[in-house]
Amino acid sequence: MTLPGSEATERLVLPGVLTAGQAVETVAALLAVQRPDGAIPWFRGHHLDPWDHTEAAMALDASGEHEAAARAYAWLARHQNEDGSWYAGYADLDGETVLPSDLGRETNFCAYAAVGIWHHYLATGDDAFLDRMWPVVHAAIEFVLVLQQPGGQIGWKREADGTPVEDALLTGCSSIYQALRCALAIAGEREEPQPEWELAAGALGHAIRSHPERFLDKSRYSMDWYYPVLGGAVTGAGAKERIETDWDRFVVPGLGVRCVVPNPWVTGGESCELALALWVMGESDRALEILQSIQHLRADGGMYWTGYVFEGNRAVWPEELTTWTAGSLLLAVAALGGDEATTAVFSGERLPRVMAPDCC
Repeated sequence: MTLPGSEATERLVLPGVLTAGQAVETVAALLAVQRPDGAIPWFRGHHLDPWDHTEAAMALDASGEHEAAARAYAWLARHQNEDGSWYAGYADLDGETVLPSDLGRETNFCAYAAVGIWHHYLATGDDAFLDRMWPVVHAAIEFVLVLQQPGGQIGWKREADGTPVEDALLTGCSSIYQALRCALAIAGEREEPQPEWELAAGALGHAIRSHPERFLDKSRYSMDWYYPVLGGAVTGAGAKERIETDWDRFVVPGLGVRCVVPNPWVTGGESCELALALWVMGESDRALEILQSIQHLRADGGMYWTGYVFEGNRAVWPEELTTWTAGSLLLAVAALGGDEATTAVFSGERLPRVMAPDCC
């Protein structure tokens, strides 16, 4: 059932994280940053990227703001390149005009639109929306899969001049794995099977689970720790072992999750995403503790600071109130609160299973 915004925000109440009033305030603050054309920059006057734009749109859907989310996806459709990609960055020049600011085209940025579009469909049941966005999803996935390597991993971008970068990132590929399953779910809903996508997703999942050597070593970053779980490639006992192994390395009790070790810097976005990964594993209590631990990042007006340096000067840094930090928090709270669309997308419910290849 689709809930109006006011009713949906009541479901975002979570002890020690959001009251009803705080939820309304955060959603309103997120809406205030969205431009009239639907674009959602990092913050007012700053640039946007397609991945964080999509995450913020998903948070709006989880909050019952479906019209605003639909405008965000319409922005993506209007700005998609002919090859199915989006640029890595768009500058907000004057509050009314955006121009590409980074002409690279990152595969995980482009794939993630499928996650948001499937989420919006599950939240609204809008068949006409899915019909409009199917060509967008199809073109985006085709762009991404051209960069898939023989080992299953996917090169992380094309340079501005079109040169493919074959090196693969574990975090990005884990996000792409979730996106491929969402794209397959969309294809299934439309009765337009995509067997090549299924094979690609199976090979990618196998690489993530079994071949860390196929990815650049970014193990200092917490995202490489939890994203294989969050994206759904690593599940069950493997997920639990992965999270437990590096828990003390990345989690700072009472403050949140480090972005990168050994830097004394916790970040809201990574903390909320870890909470989502914990929820996916069935560990809601620990997920709640993580979300409670970052409430020191909440600012007046309902947005959240990007991060906090907990040694030395002990200061908020950078001094940015980012839509993707607020968006990740709203999505984590929505999952813990049982929002059907959000739980379906992140738990894998209503996403097709894909099989690992017989070899490799």
